[in-house]
Amino acid sequence: MSGAAPSDAILERLMRLHPKAIDLSLDRMRVLLNRLGNPERRLPPVFHVAGTNGKGSTCAYLRAMLEAAGLRVHVYTSPHLVSFHERIRLAGKLISEDALQILLDECEHAAAETPITFFEITTAAALLAFARVPADALVLEVGLGGKLDATNVIDAPLVSIITPVDLDHQHYLGDTIDLIAAEKAGIVKAGRPVVVGPQRDDAFAVIESEALRQNAPLIVYGQEFSAHEERGRMVYQDLQGVMDLPLPKLFGAHQIANAATAIAALKAQDIFTVPDTAFEQGLKSVSWPARMQRLTYGPIIADAPDGSEIWLDGGHNPHAGAAIAAALADLEEQRPRPLYMIVGMLNTKDPGGYLAHFRGLARHVSTIAIPGEANALGAGALYDAARKAGLNADPADDLGDALDQIGARVQLDDGEIPPRILIGGSLYLAGRVLAQNG
Repeated sequence: MSGAAPSDAILERLMRLHPKAIDLSLDRMRVLLNRLGNPERRLPPVFHVAGTNGKGSTCAYLRAMLEAAGLRVHVYTSPHLVSFHERIRLAGKLISEDALQILLDECEHAAAETPITFFEITTAAALLAFARVPADALVLEVGLGGKLDATNVIDAPLVSIITPVDLDHQHYLGDTIDLIAAEKAGIVKAGRPVVVGPQRDDAFAVIESEALRQNAPLIVYGQEFSAHEERGRMVYQDLQGVMDLPLPKLFGAHQIANAATAIAALKAQDIFTVPDTAFEQGLKSVSWPARMQRLTYGPIIADAPDGSEIWLDGGHNPHAGAAIAAALADLEEQRPRPLYMIVGMLNTKDPGGYLAHFRGLARHVSTIAIPGEANALGAGALYDAARKAGLNADPADDLGDALDQIGARVQLDDGEIPPRILIGGSLYLAGRVLAQNG
């Protein structure tokens, strides 16, 4: 679903309800939910997912595996890439335009023009939808942080999940790993199991402390469960035994840990049964756009140099940069091609920290401003960051100009070898690219 829709006008009005795009608090959210009849108390069992990186992919694995087990699954994720409807999946299907309009109207009326952020009121709409449509489970992704995030109105999740924590959104969450981890650990609830993905020691210490305080059982990657690749398969191991599984459909070694975290979360609950066959099928069928997604058709392929291999990824912080660079290094070892990058980022991110991981791997970086995004970093400023990070770079006017730059360089530098192109640095850029590519 793309293009203008009647709900777009409502969403535009909701953007103006609060002068701040992000203002972390649960007070406004609780008032609105009370006016709506407290839908957060009438939800199916909830898998609540926080973290800096990997939480979206982990949500995708949870959904794929639950659905492979024959269960009806609600999913809430953000941000969207092309259409707002992507954020709300009701029992397996994206929310319809008619249903979204009704919910947004109801929430707008309940808010009665009192200050509330866009994310808060749209999260309230999602919770209202999830309470009204029957389902077996709800996969609920945190928007930002955890403790004061609008999704953190769930008193007793079936399982809380914390994927890798690293530096990002420091302006809102704090400028140290300890502070950021404390915000993420805010989703830990009394007595409810907590599945923890791979963590830095300083982040894990904070999460462990909160779990102990809440008497919440901890299930930790590298302790109670783990996974690795062996002979082209994924080997998952926990205290119950070993499973020999297919590699995740999502590309990159980091996806093995994300998939393992989802499996551990499903095994941590006893409300419903998820057979091993559902884990296998979920790994094969999982889909999550703009996470090392290969583009194989569309106008962008046509505009790229002949034979180009094009990858799209929305990762936008240093930790994500490291994972993406490692995935591309593995790909280079298997199927060598010259790597070129097209990068656009928001001005709230750390471009140098992201780009430094591609030094020695990328031949050239074309920097662009994300079209239509007020908070985009300018192509010139991003070029400066790329050069400072030790990369060969040039600013480009737009995506088309960047592809032309690559075409000229491929002819000059690599002769007949088709390039590998990574378009990345922002989910907002990824969304524009997907929309442009049809």
